[in-house]
Amino acid sequence: MKLYFASCIGLFAVAAAKRVVVDWDLSYISIDRDGHSQRRAISVNGKLPIPPILATIGDTVELNVHNGLDRPTTIHAHGLFQTNNTHMDGPAMITQCGIPPGDSFTYMYKLENRGSYWIHGHQAHEISDGLRAAFIINDKPNEHPYQYDEDYLLTFEDWFKEEFADRMYQTLNPKESFPPPHGYASGLINGVNGNVTQELKFHPGKTYRIRLVNMGDLNSFQFSLPGHDMQVIEADGEYSVPYITDGIDIAPAQRYSVLVKAHDTDAYNYHFNATMHANFIPASPGLTPRVYTGNIEYNKNSPYQDTRAFYEKPDFKWLNDIEMEALDGQPAMIPTRNVYQDIGNKLYNTGQHLDHINNITFAMPN
Repeated sequence: MKLYFASCIGLFAVAAAKRVVVDWDLSYISIDRDGHSQRRAISVNGKLPIPPILATIGDTVELNVHNGLDRPTTIHAHGLFQTNNTHMDGPAMITQCGIPPGDSFTYMYKLENRGSYWIHGHQAHEISDGLRAAFIINDKPNEHPYQYDEDYLLTFEDWFKEEFADRMYQTLNPKESFPPPHGYASGLINGVNGNVTQELKFHPGKTYRIRLVNMGDLNSFQFSLPGHDMQVIEADGEYSVPYITDGIDIAPAQRYSVLVKAHDTDAYNYHFNATMHANFIPASPGLTPRVYTGNIEYNKNSPYQDTRAFYEKPDFKWLNDIEMEALDGQPAMIPTRNVYQDIGNKLYNTGQHLDHINNITFAMPN
């Protein structure tokens, strides 16, 4: 089994060593990621997108981070169990102080769980400025619950033309409209404009695992693969009983894996669809939602199948994750008490729209 990132741009072998060492030197670069705007962003070792971290369950990952930025930073491995290891979890000023500019810190992760995850900056919302990457933890050899021939990774990001600090100022400024003008992002798939990401190559009769990781800031992505059946087998790092669906709405930080069986002929190529949207941002033609399409290539000389009718069928089925079942069959935990929280967004007398929990808004500690 192999894992392909950036749609086969690079081939990464699963690390066989029990200790996987990853070095991250953080710095700023100027980059145009979406084909529309040049801006400052955070890179790792001078590169963006950041390559995924690949390891195997049971490994120890040593992540050496040097902070070459002009502000403190921390790193959070999203979804990883941190048994007796919470000091390595990464939320700034909660489990650790920020890494000062010019200093370094080493994170040690003992990998207890397998599946599809991601890793990102956890101070000053640095994910929005590019500090985010996939983190894939493979099964040990011969312990895969599902059989497939190849493993693809699709990462999704929303990318804004402003740095997060500028967007935060606009959001909190009571003189600005709400949502503020920055609400319209571009969609990236595997680190580039979603309409130019490299094709996924299919071969007749083979079975593919496609990992879908939303590393976005605000936006969800609706993913579908017309002309093929998708079986969801993983949600947020947990294997599931196969769930057949036509489309998946992937919220920020969510991860899914699907199995797709290729057709027995290469007579046609196909498109996959990823529609970026946010329910709380009013629709605006050409701005949101935004539709991105990629290619499933069986044969470069074959025509593309017309799949418009796929989206018009009356029984189109979106994934409802409440209906999913864990593969291990463990029963749901029985609660011993109920806690009710009022979560929402209100206009306060300061003129600001702020999220709240039980009418209490977040305030940074002094």
